[in-house]
Amino acid sequence: MLNVIFSTMFFNTLTPKFYVALTGTSSLISGLILIFEWWYFKRYGTSFIEQVSINHLTPILNGNDSANSSLTNHDSSLQSSSVMNGCNNNNNGGNNSNGNNSLTNGIDPTIPVTGTNECKVWKNPCALFRGAEYQRLTQYNGKEPLTFHDMNLSAQEHQTFFSCELDEGKPEYEMMQRAWRERAPSTRIQLAHDALEKNFEYTPALILLAEEEATTIIEVERILKQALKCAENAYRKSQQLLEQGHNQDIVHKRNTNILIYVKRRLGMCARKLGKLREATKIFRDLVKEFPMMSVFNIHENLIEVLLALQNYPDVQGVLAKYDDISLPKSATICYTAALLKARAVASTFSPDIASKRGLTASEMSAVEAIHRAVEFNPHVPKYLLEMKSLILPPEHILKRGDSEAIAYAFFHLSHWRRVDGALNLLHCTWEGTFRMIPYPLEKGHLFHPYPTCTEAADRELLPVFHDVSVFPKKELPFFILFTAGLCSGTAMLALLTHQYPEIAAYIARLFLNWFSVPLQYLTDKIESILPSNLFQQLAKI
Repeated sequence: MLNVIFSTMFFNTLTPKFYVALTGTSSLISGLILIFEWWYFKRYGTSFIEQVSINHLTPILNGNDSANSSLTNHDSSLQSSSVMNGCNNNNNGGNNSNGNNSLTNGIDPTIPVTGTNECKVWKNPCALFRGAEYQRLTQYNGKEPLTFHDMNLSAQEHQTFFSCELDEGKPEYEMMQRAWRERAPSTRIQLAHDALEKNFEYTPALILLAEEEATTIIEVERILKQALKCAENAYRKSQQLLEQGHNQDIVHKRNTNILIYVKRRLGMCARKLGKLREATKIFRDLVKEFPMMSVFNIHENLIEVLLALQNYPDVQGVLAKYDDISLPKSATICYTAALLKARAVASTFSPDIASKRGLTASEMSAVEAIHRAVEFNPHVPKYLLEMKSLILPPEHILKRGDSEAIAYAFFHLSHWRRVDGALNLLHCTWEGTFRMIPYPLEKGHLFHPYPTCTEAADRELLPVFHDVSVFPKKELPFFILFTAGLCSGTAMLALLTHQYPEIAAYIARLFLNWFSVPLQYLTDKIESILPSNLFQQLAKI
């Protein structure tokens, strides 16, 4: 009873300055928490307070069983993450030369670079050249267009595809192993030159110089043509020795990978230099010579070149072969199919007329193709319609993710612009897709439900200055809204207390008096029920 009275007297003696300081400090602290929560949500897509509560407080409140279950789930998620990051213990040859045997002897180059069953990371079939293209952006504005994770995947891929266990001990091989692992471009280039001094026909060294040292596409093409001669000689030699045992089969597999890579990059050089028919021939020959390598997605390069030539019948022929239910889909396949169908009706399409008379059969087919493409990758339309700014595409992409959308739009936006009315048709119809899939994470219409891991994987592949597109759009977490309300409320109280100190102090005292009444009532009830000497008896015990 006395404690309540003394507390009331203490609060009655407080000056208005105390309440200004109290509300101002509360507003400042809640504002700092709000800023941190917002930054964490924009960077990682979740609430920090919510994550800490789930990971640390929930196991404590639920007991040991829940804690053990949480630990088990955490361990499994770490293993899954390590696979997605290309750091699986069985596939760590990209980080040390001792692990190269597992890379070259146990990995099929037709398997995607890294990933889980749901989120596989694939090599971008139209990746740019680092020295001649990516480096220009860095020189222009100082921004790095490639993330370390993306470049590390490329290094692992090159070690896997361009070497084998029989190369161990060769000085040029050891130099290139170091070159792939180096982060500094100048060091990698110098090691490639050192490897060429040991063996002037060492193709992986020529590939690195073409990719990173050459500053123009013409120079890239010159170095790759030199690499092509070396690659073809090595391929023919290993092909003649195929029947001599398993070791020769491994060597031939490596030489095949190198030959395909060099020819493909030469085709891309021809495409960039405007030699479209030459590029078409290169990609056609690759598809015919190596039909089992379809997972390299060379047909996507062929589709892009044929679209540049406006050779739409041949594009339709390629789609007929690769737009099959048994083959993995891509944004290039789905959106090119939509573009070809839109081409037939887009020039005469009018949303006003269509709303009055309804859609014709060909218009309905085009709209369904657009809906199919948007369901597969919902990020693409914003880039094609220029609602979101483009950046340079990464070297690896995540299918159905923002990285794939950027890579597709970067090379295909011009093809959509060339077809009269195609972008208008896309603009009028693409959002209708979401009415067919109200719960895209749970159930899809023509494809599997949209994977939940795309945001995390895309953030690793795309540079920090890019605002990663998220689907479906996440609602703001409760704790951000709560801290925003708390910060605003306390800031308003601080302002009112500073402007009207006497009134604010009177209201605060009145509130404290109201708050003390039920406390005093409870104290009186407890004292009437419990014996007066209870605490003395408890002390004796």
